[in-house]
Amino acid sequence: MPFVTHPDRTRAAKAFAVVCLTALAGCSSGGDGSSTSTTASASPSGSKQTRIVIKDFAFTPSTLTVAPGAKVTVVNEDSTTHTVTATDVKAFDTGNIDANRTVTFTAPSKSGTYPYKCTIHPNMKGSLTVR
Repeated sequence: MPFVTHPDRTRAAKAFAVVCLTALAGCSSGGDGSSTSTTASASPSGSKQTRIVIKDFAFTPSTLTVAPGAKVTVVNEDSTTHTVTATDVKAFDTGNIDANRTVTFTAPSKSGTYPYKCTIHPNMKGSLTVR
Protein backbone atom coordinates (compact mmCIF):
# COMPACT_ATOMS: atom_id res chain seq x y z
CA MET A 1 0.00 0.00 0.00
CA PRO A 2 1.56 3.36 -1.03
CA PHE A 3 2.22 6.12 1.55
CA VAL A 4 -0.29 8.94 1.15
CA THR A 5 -0.09 12.25 2.98
CA HIS A 6 -3.14 14.24 3.89
CA PRO A 7 -2.94 17.92 2.80
CA ASP A 8 -4.15 19.22 6.20
CA ARG A 9 -1.57 17.14 8.09
CA THR A 10 1.20 18.28 5.75
CA ARG A 11 0.20 21.93 6.26
CA ALA A 12 0.04 21.43 10.05
CA ALA A 13 3.44 19.74 10.08
CA LYS A 14 4.99 22.62 8.10
CA ALA A 15 3.44 25.19 10.46
CA PHE A 16 4.77 23.28 13.47
CA ALA A 17 8.26 23.15 11.93
CA VAL A 18 8.23 26.93 11.35
CA VAL A 19 7.19 27.58 14.96
CA CYS A 20 9.93 25.27 16.27
CA LEU A 21 12.62 26.81 14.08
CA THR A 22 11.55 30.32 15.07
CA ALA A 23 11.71 29.40 18.76
CA LEU A 24 15.14 27.83 18.34
CA ALA A 25 16.44 30.88 16.47
CA GLY A 26 15.32 33.11 19.33
CA CYS A 27 17.31 31.01 21.81
CA SER A 28 20.55 30.89 19.86
CA SER A 29 23.53 33.14 20.15
CA GLY A 30 24.79 35.32 17.34
CA GLY A 31 27.44 34.02 14.98
CA ASP A 32 29.92 36.51 16.44
CA GLY A 33 29.96 34.73 19.81
CA SER A 34 27.58 37.17 21.46
CA SER A 35 24.65 35.79 23.36
CA THR A 36 21.07 36.86 23.48
CA SER A 37 20.17 38.61 26.70
CA THR A 38 16.80 38.74 28.36
CA THR A 39 15.33 40.63 31.23
CA ALA A 40 13.42 39.01 34.07
CA SER A 41 11.85 40.57 37.09
CA ALA A 42 10.41 39.57 40.38
CA SER A 43 7.16 40.90 41.70
CA PRO A 44 7.48 43.28 44.63
CA SER A 45 6.05 40.61 46.90
CA GLY A 46 8.94 38.33 45.94
CA SER A 47 6.55 35.55 44.95
CA LYS A 48 8.30 34.91 41.63
CA GLN A 49 11.50 32.92 41.88
CA THR A 50 14.45 35.04 40.88
CA ARG A 51 17.22 33.22 39.10
CA ILE A 52 20.45 33.77 37.21
CA VAL A 53 21.78 30.91 35.12
CA ILE A 54 25.45 30.73 34.18
CA LYS A 55 25.97 28.88 30.93
CA ASP A 56 28.54 29.19 28.14
CA PHE A 57 30.42 31.83 30.16
CA ALA A 58 27.41 34.18 30.26
CA PHE A 59 24.80 35.28 32.81
CA THR A 60 21.17 34.76 31.78
CA PRO A 61 19.43 37.06 32.14
CA SER A 62 22.23 39.60 31.94
CA THR A 63 19.94 42.21 33.52
CA LEU A 64 17.66 41.25 36.39
CA THR A 65 15.22 43.38 38.41
CA VAL A 66 14.25 42.27 41.91
CA ALA A 67 12.57 43.60 45.02
CA PRO A 68 14.74 44.79 47.93
CA GLY A 69 15.96 41.83 49.98
CA ALA A 70 14.80 39.26 47.39
CA LYS A 71 16.45 35.84 47.36
CA VAL A 72 18.37 35.34 44.11
CA THR A 73 19.28 31.81 43.06
CA VAL A 74 22.34 31.32 40.87
CA VAL A 75 22.66 28.09 38.89
CA ASN A 76 26.05 27.30 37.37
CA GLU A 77 25.47 25.08 34.34
CA ASP A 78 29.04 25.49 33.08
CA SER A 79 31.83 22.98 33.55
CA THR A 80 33.98 25.45 35.49
CA THR A 81 33.76 27.60 38.63
CA HIS A 82 32.25 31.12 38.49
CA THR A 83 31.21 33.91 40.89
CA VAL A 84 28.51 36.58 40.96
CA THR A 85 30.20 39.56 42.62
CA ALA A 86 28.98 43.18 42.80
CA THR A 87 31.60 45.47 41.24
CA ASP A 88 30.90 48.98 42.59
CA VAL A 89 30.21 48.14 46.20
CA LYS A 90 30.42 44.90 48.11
CA ALA A 91 26.64 44.54 48.02
CA PHE A 92 26.77 40.80 47.29
CA ASP A 93 29.27 38.08 46.48
CA THR A 94 28.40 34.43 46.00
CA GLY A 95 31.97 33.26 46.39
CA ASN A 96 33.01 30.38 44.15
CA ILE A 97 30.15 28.45 42.56
CA ASP A 98 31.49 25.13 41.36
CA ALA A 99 30.29 23.54 38.13
CA ASN A 100 26.73 22.19 38.29
CA ARG A 101 26.07 23.82 41.67
CA THR A 102 23.43 26.26 42.89
CA VAL A 103 23.74 29.04 45.46
CA THR A 104 21.37 31.69 46.78
CA PHE A 105 22.15 35.23 47.90
CA THR A 106 20.06 38.10 49.24
CA ALA A 107 19.68 41.18 47.07
CA PRO A 108 20.57 44.50 48.71
CA SER A 109 17.80 46.25 50.64
CA LYS A 110 18.66 49.62 49.09
CA SER A 111 17.18 50.44 45.66
CA GLY A 112 19.65 50.94 42.87
CA THR A 113 21.52 49.26 40.06
CA TYR A 114 24.33 46.92 41.01
CA PRO A 115 26.66 45.83 38.21
CA TYR A 116 28.32 42.48 38.82
CA LYS A 117 30.89 40.20 37.24
CA CYS A 118 32.55 36.85 37.62
CA THR A 119 35.82 37.57 39.41
CA ILE A 120 37.40 34.51 37.78
CA HIS A 121 36.29 35.52 34.27
CA PRO A 122 35.96 39.36 34.37
CA ASN A 123 34.56 39.52 30.83
CA MET A 124 31.34 37.97 32.24
CA LYS A 125 29.16 40.89 33.33
CA GLY A 126 25.60 41.49 34.43
CA SER A 127 23.44 43.94 36.31
CA LEU A 128 21.05 43.56 39.25
CA THR A 129 18.48 46.33 39.67
CA VAL A 130 16.74 46.59 43.02
CA ARG A 131 13.44 48.50 43.17
